[in-house]
Formats: sequence, C-alpha cells, structure tokens
Amino acid sequence: MKTALALRHVHFEDLGIFQQVLAKAGYRVSYFDVGVQDIETIDPLEPDLLFVLGAPISVYERDMFPFVLQQRPLLRRRMMFRLPTVGICLGAQQIAAARGAKVTPSGFKEIGFAPISLSEAGRNSALRHLDGIPLLHWHGDVFDLPEGATGLASTDLCPNQAFCIGPNVLGLQFHPEIVPAMIERWLIGHASELTTAGIDIRKIRMDAASYEPSMVECCARMFEEWLANIVTDDHETDLSKHSLHC
Repeated sequence: MKTALALRHVHFEDLGIFQQVLAKAGYRVSYFDVGVQDIETIDPLEPDLLFVLGAPISVYERDMFPFVLQQRPLLRRRMMFRLPTVGICLGAQQIAAARGAKVTPSGFKEIGFAPISLSEAGRNSALRHLDGIPLLHWHGDVFDLPEGATGLASTDLCPNQAFCIGPNVLGLQFHPEIVPAMIERWLIGHASELTTAGIDIRKIRMDAASYEPSMVECCARMFEEWLANIVTDDHETDLSKHSLHC
C-alpha cells in the first residue's frame, strides 16, 4: 500500500477532502504532529507522498518556531529526488523558501471565499476543475515563485496562489482541502486573528454553507487528477521539463 504522510501544525487543519481521495487511490494516510513529535525521526524519502499543511505562523518566524527551518532540509531532499510533495498555505511557502524564494508579509489578510484566476498553465493542469469556484483563502503572506516553478493561479491580492514544479510538486496558497461543513473549527481556532483583522465571521460561515456542494466536488476532482498524473519512474529526468503537465 502506498503511504501519505501529512505534517500537521494545527489539529483542525488536516487533509480534509483530500483524505477520502487518498483512501480511494490506495494510500495509507498518517499524520505527523509538528511540535509534538520529533521531526528528525522522519525519513524524507520514505513516504510515497508528503504534505506540509497550513498553520497560523510565517516561514520567517524561525526564531520563535525552530521547526520552520527543520522542515526545509526535508523538503529539499524530497525535491532533489523528485518525490511527490504537496504544500498548502504555510506548506506552499515552505516549499518556495526551501528553493530560495522570498516570502514576505503582504500587509493585509486575504481571508474568505473567492475564486482564483488560472494562468494558461493552470488551465492545462488539474486546477482546471477549480475555475470559477469560490475557494477558501486564509493568509497574510506572499511569496515569489521558486526556481523551476510554473505559476498556475493568482488573485487580485496575491499574484502567486498556486505553482507546480514538474508533475510531482504542488504548492497551493489557498485551501482546497477544507471540508466547508467543518469551518466552525477554523472560526473558533482562529477567532483572535479574525477579530483583529476585522473579518466578518458570520459571512465566512454563511459562504461555507453556500459553496460547500460545488467546492467539495471540484476540489476532489482536482486532487484526483493531480494524483493520477504523479510520475513515479522519472528519476533521471529534470522535472522542470514537465512543468506544463502538473
């Protein structure tokens, strides 16, 4: 059985929709709880698929959160061997930072449901299933595209919402994994951030209920297609050559 390991920073920010897709595709899923377990015990090459999930911190807060730097060699090692890796929100920023890209505060919070704009490459990728679909955004940082990456999506407030590095590495600034019916956990867990940013909690709750059917179906399709296109026998190939087929 194939294995998927998810680095989880906050308990309610889990694989959500993706977990059912992974089970259907024959993956055994396990979680590594950052800050509880020792990251040095992870063999970077062992999981067939690695996720780095979101968290309410920033990649440049390495003095306060040492695990931020501890994750970088893990990601570099996997990318060196072109192993399937997905970063969501903080995870996408970590992939970018691991490849030398700059991650900085945006000066605002992009929080709430809104569609993304797909690039030409994005329209030719698995993200085509998300075209026009309101998706959950929850971040206050922006990042440059990492070396060898292809930009897939943007919003008016954030030029880099998604990227791929060949078919096996995917970075997503937004949250396609969230189960909208579970939004209350997010609203409680991030209540202080929402209040400070002046975000209307009631609107997020209402939007989650309104968009749930279409969002769940389209995000599941997107991830199913991405999984199906993983390359497992390409060890001698430069994945940047596959950048338009992610």
